[in-house]
Amino acid sequence: MNIRSLTRGDGVVIGAAVLLFIASFLDTFDCSGSNCDDVPTAWDNGSLLLGVYLAGIIGAALIVISRALPQPPKVIGLDLGQLGVALTVFTAWSALGAIFDPAGSLDVGGNVDAGTGLILGFIAALVLAAGAVCSLIVPAFKAPLVGAPKPAANPYGAQPGAPGGYGYPGAQQQPYGAQPGQPQPYGAQPQPGQQQAPAAPQQAGGAADFTPFWFAVPVARPLYGEDGSPTPIAELAPGTWYLAVEQRGPGLIAQTQDGRRGVLQDASGIQRG
Repeated sequence: MNIRSLTRGDGVVIGAAVLLFIASFLDTFDCSGSNCDDVPTAWDNGSLLLGVYLAGIIGAALIVISRALPQPPKVIGLDLGQLGVALTVFTAWSALGAIFDPAGSLDVGGNVDAGTGLILGFIAALVLAAGAVCSLIVPAFKAPLVGAPKPAANPYGAQPGAPGGYGYPGAQQQPYGAQPGQPQPYGAQPQPGQQQAPAAPQQAGGAADFTPFWFAVPVARPLYGEDGSPTPIAELAPGTWYLAVEQRGPGLIAQTQDGRRGVLQDASGIQRG
């Protein structure tokens, strides 16, 4: 499970689910007098427990699981996240009915007022449903809950084997643009007796001015082959740093940790390292 793929909306959903769980242990209605020595909680009423509290907690769990798993399973053809959102909306609707008619919801006679458990559960259900829906449509709620860690400070073009060499953090790789068998830093003057490699021709569109940089994607995005094939060769996951080595129109030529290179067509919202 990739915890870094969770969004701010998922954080709201988790917090509301915890509050809903706490509310299930509180009194469901207010009562005064000698007949109110043992006020029930939601755990004493099966329909209220299933329709409000457990439905919301299960919905929140489905949303978090669908976000954290790379390939979440489907139930009767529905994505787990979609099913979870539907359950949170149903929870808010059921909690609203319980607040307006606590006597009917609790199967008690007479007029009773909603207790702390029902009121707190209603608030938690509203927050839960709002967080689940907003995580799908509001950009601020789609932002990562936990930011990706910054890569180690690796000077571009450092000699392989030296601290901070070119490549992924902690990796030992060949300097970008160096010829095999010539472990010299990028841009350094050739030593006596060495033949300097011919300079690469400049590409159109100012590609020669492009400086490679580290980046992380906000959500999982496909990486397509440089040959234009419509089938993705890899999937970039949130919370992982990748290296952008070239600009390709509105997209980027990215390199994965296993050395594969491809085109990231959607570079919007990426986090630079």
